[in-house]
Order: sequence, then structure tokens, then C-alpha cells
Amino acid sequence: MTAARTAALPRAALLTAGLAAALTLRLALAGEDGEGSIPAGVAFAVALLLLALAAGWRPRQPAPAALLAGLGGGAVLVAPPLWLHLTRPVPVLPFPAEAFPYWLPAALLIAVGEEALLRGVLFGALERCGGTVPAVALTSLAFALIHVPLYGPAAIPLDLVVGVWLGSLRVVTGGVTAPAVAHAVADVGFWWLL
Repeated sequence: MTAARTAALPRAALLTAGLAAALTLRLALAGEDGEGSIPAGVAFAVALLLLALAAGWRPRQPAPAALLAGLGGGAVLVAPPLWLHLTRPVPVLPFPAEAFPYWLPAALLIAVGEEALLRGVLFGALERCGGTVPAVALTSLAFALIHVPLYGPAAIPLDLVVGVWLGSLRVVTGGVTAPAVAHAVADVGFWWLL
């Protein structure tokens, strides 16, 4: 094993532990509100962003191609629930509609925080350890697992697929912008469609 690969293993382990700590913080702050706790979601996002920044991630001016890839990637994620929405009765929104102005900035911050950590610094460390395929697979698994406390184990298959899609956007574009935009588009779309 090369020195770079050897050095990347503890980094990946520390980043994974930091992700677990941020999730624990979110759950502790959310209490009975669960996924509806906007302050807990914001604290989670800030913790992820601070961890990513401490690990060397830096926000950059997004390239137009990455923004377009993210919008297209988000459209792919929103298409199945849009089709379901158009073919079945409209369900009740998971949150009251008047909460949308408060929920939206929190959801965008969470999407960026998750992507900066998962498809940013953790992806980079895992890619140095074992290559691109393990990096996509392991960050997708982490993505699915951090959503279990919010949506239950039944969401794991869907979150794995979404994670692979976001990881693929990371691979194709070489950065965090496209998966972050796609993640944000999907979250906003799901607000209105599920």
C-alpha cells in the first residue's frame, strides 16, 4: 500500500466518525420533532461544513457545466416522484406549507453540508484508499445510513440509489457542485411532490 493510501485510511475513519457525531448531534437536538426540526438540521449542516472545511474542503466558484449537470441530475431524481404525483391523489405535505420559507434555507444548507463532506472530503479520502468505485459505494452507503433515523430503514434502498447517482455526478464533474445542486433540487422537489 502506498504512503498516500495509508495516510488516507485514518482520514476517512476520522471523517466517518465526524459524520456520526454530527448525526448524533442532530438527533439529540431534534428530540421529538425528528426530521421536522429545522434548528437540528441547521446544526447538523453547520457541523458537516465545519468538518469539511477542517479537512481542507473549500467552496469554489461553480462552473456553469457543473451547475447544469446538477440541475439535470436533480431533474432525474425528481422525475419519478413527479410521475407518481401526477398519477395518484395529492398527499398531505410532510410539513405545513407556511414552514417552507424556513425549511428551504435549512434544506439547502443541509444538502451542501452533506455533499461537501460525503462527495467532497470523504470521497477524496476513500478514492485515495481504494479507487473511485469504492468511494462511490461507501459514500452512498453512508448517505443511506445517515437518513435511517429520519426516514426509517425502508428508505435505505432509495437512498443508496440516490447516493450512487450523486456519487456518479461527483465522478463525472470532478467536484461537489453538481451533486450539491442535484441534492438541493431533489429536496425541494420532494417537498412539493411527496
